[in-house]
Amino acid sequence: MKNLLRLMIYSAATLVMLGDAHAADGVDAIKQRGTLIVGVKADYKPFGYRDPTGNIVGIEPDLAADVAKRLGVKLELVSVAASNRIEFLQQGKIDLLIATMSDRPERRKVVQVIEPLYYSDYVNILINKKAVIKDWAELKDKPVCATSGAWYNKDVARSYGVEIVAFDGSEKPLFAMKQGNCIGYLYDQTFLQGKLLEDEWKADYGLPLKGVLPAPWMIAVALGNTSLQKLLEDTTKDWMKIGFIVEEEKKWGIAPTEYSLSMHEQYKDK
Repeated sequence: MKNLLRLMIYSAATLVMLGDAHAADGVDAIKQRGTLIVGVKADYKPFGYRDPTGNIVGIEPDLAADVAKRLGVKLELVSVAASNRIEFLQQGKIDLLIATMSDRPERRKVVQVIEPLYYSDYVNILINKKAVIKDWAELKDKPVCATSGAWYNKDVARSYGVEIVAFDGSEKPLFAMKQGNCIGYLYDQTFLQGKLLEDEWKADYGLPLKGVLPAPWMIAVALGNTSLQKLLEDTTKDWMKIGFIVEEEKKWGIAPTEYSLSMHEQYKDK
């Protein structure tokens, strides 16, 4: 029994050591494998979505492809959701996350954030043009569809007096809005801009209000993966220097954000 216990303790310690070693040798392990595995969204146009052939395309897959090119390896994209993306990273199913993930204090405790942050979004509301809403104050006491669990729901309700009507995911609140259950859909501004690229939405809906509650996004790697962290920090700075993300926004049909433009301005002469 004592020998068995010692063996179990030794095996557990060995697994921990191997996990740490793998994290510490991230770039070398990727090069030996010959493939970079990146978690991206597949339901968030134009940042990550499936084209008619089923391939995942968009701004963040393009960023992932650039990282793979710099490493000299192939790229494998893995579709992730908000509910599993951090778990996939912690379990080693992916090497890094570029998946519209907001920078939140609780997330910094469990993943390694890449600095500088690569993107920043706003919160906004998609509204039927017939509603003629020109100011956030005009939404007071009106029902607004939202996604359950979004960190900004309570802030918007408190600041502007809206009645939040929450649904799972993004398709259900959009459907509810179409059915007239609420005046608009509260969500990430970039996602809503993506919807306005689609014929189904652009004719009757718009974003008449200025975005609120800026929400920086982060690229993340596993804790302890210092070699990949360093490579991504250098890569992000280079993206900002050459205006790569600004060009990606234009390529995929959305207006460059204030953040993307200001970071390009800050880094371009460095």
